[in-house]
Amino acid sequence: MKTIILAAAAALFAFTSPLHAKAPAPEWSIAIHGGAGTLDPDRMTTEQRAAYEAALQNALDAGKAVLAEGGSAMDAVKAAILPLEDDPLFNAGRGAVFTWEGRNELDASIMDGRDRSAGAVTGVTTIKNPILLAEKVRTDSPHVFLMGEGAEQFASEQQLETAPPEWFATERRLESLERMKANALSAIDVDLKFGTVGAVALDQDGNLAAGTSTGGMTGKRWGRIGDAPVIGAGTYADNRACAVSATGWGEYFIRVGVAAEICSRIRMVRAQQAFKSGGEHREWLEREGYAQGIADAVMKEVKDLGGDGGVILVTPEGQALYSFNTTGMYRGRATSDGLNEVAIFGEGAAE
Repeated sequence: MKTIILAAAAALFAFTSPLHAKAPAPEWSIAIHGGAGTLDPDRMTTEQRAAYEAALQNALDAGKAVLAEGGSAMDAVKAAILPLEDDPLFNAGRGAVFTWEGRNELDASIMDGRDRSAGAVTGVTTIKNPILLAEKVRTDSPHVFLMGEGAEQFASEQQLETAPPEWFATERRLESLERMKANALSAIDVDLKFGTVGAVALDQDGNLAAGTSTGGMTGKRWGRIGDAPVIGAGTYADNRACAVSATGWGEYFIRVGVAAEICSRIRMVRAQQAFKSGGEHREWLEREGYAQGIADAVMKEVKDLGGDGGVILVTPEGQALYSFNTTGMYRGRATSDGLNEVAIFGEGAAE
């Protein structure tokens, strides 16, 4: 029995220590998303599709540049999310949806896989780039999660850039709110998709990070908070497992704890494989589709409860993956071994 315990302890120690790889490729990887939902190619013009694909590639390129130059996963995540927050095509920052009262209320969160430090904000209305405020909460406050006026005050103390209400507001989003009220529709009927944006990354030092930013759901009321700013639901990163950013019907993602659930299951598989192989397990982890299977299983659980959406994730081996239970997800991924793609429809959906 003592021998077995010592062997298990040695295996687990090997698992939590840096993996010894014969060919540690890719050196870096990144994945991004701009929302998931009921996306129909027949309802999107060639010009609209080109605009979304260009915006996704622009964000992907910003994150790639950081990683290719040896920058950190945290910096890459921020670099990728910033242009998505500034682009009115997406429901985050500029272009955010309206609350029932006609305001744009913004949420964001970010997490570092090295030490699982995290920062999150909800219900802010004047912060030009909420992901930068979430990062300041992580690095310059003793807290993890700030809301509303308190978050705004903290942002002022940190001298973060602000913007007036008209910066965030767009006619398209206002029309969605008006149509929702006039026809007694749900946010799902109006939006057809969840426009949350996010990024996950692995850097050349083997560190993981994740970030998510959103305007929430059209017509949200009573201070509703979705999964995007909730660490463990919409965002999670742990160097021992993965980095995840989610987009979807937040109430269900919170109930499942989607981001942390995926990472927990991946970490368990990695620990089991480390024990079986004495720590020499990278080749198996790279070869087997364990991470994709776990992400698909969790997204199926969301669907079985009645929720829609998707996730992006990267693993310590550099796999950049998607899983969604909707007809489409605005997404992109790139790795140092040459993979570069952006997509909107089909392929990668969890049944």
